Amino acid sequence: MEINFKEILSVSLILFSVIDILGSIPIIIDLRKKTGSIHPEQATLVAAGIMIGFLYVGKSILNLLGVDVNSFAIAGAIIIFLIGLEMTLGHSIFKSEGVGNSSKAASVVPLAFPIIAGAGTMTTILSLKSQFEEINILIGILVNVLFIYLVLRSSEWIEKIIGQAGANVLRKVFGVILLAIAIKIIKTRLILL
Repeated sequence: MEINFKEILSVSLILFSVIDILGSIPIIIDLRKKTGSIHPEQATLVAAGIMIGFLYVGKSILNLLGVDVNSFAIAGAIIIFLIGLEMTLGHSIFKSEGVGNSSKAASVVPLAFPIIAGAGTMTTILSLKSQFEEINILIGILVNVLFIYLVLRSSEWIEKIIGQAGANVLRKVFGVILLAIAIKIIKTRLILL
């Protein structure tokens, strides 16, 4: 186990592009409007737990359940597709199950999983294990978790800067982008099956 700053930088940038927390700002704003608030600490901790857990036992869990990585990625892509539809069309697909805890629930599903620590992030972590030392992947995850927390914490401030009209435009644009990403994941994974 050797800490290598070049590997940490590579892992951090790869995960940053896959997680795309900046691109998720319209989703975060939309979730906050639906539920009244989000819980940055809870969402960040749950996402970090999922990513770190998946780093160490992800493939074993999938194997235990009899699920291959491609099927897992397709399932995550379907959820991303539905979120994209919701953002683009303005219709609610995901319903909160409890009124009192809806903002806490939304901080976990769909924010922590699958938006932050979704199938794309998890499959990326599995593929990074074949190229980089685990300690460097872990540090890369922690770097991203810190950035995720900062973005979630400042989402209200970001919304004030871009305004309601800007948020609406971003939500529609990123909804279409999410649809395209989901279709790409499904298409790529179906070829691998």
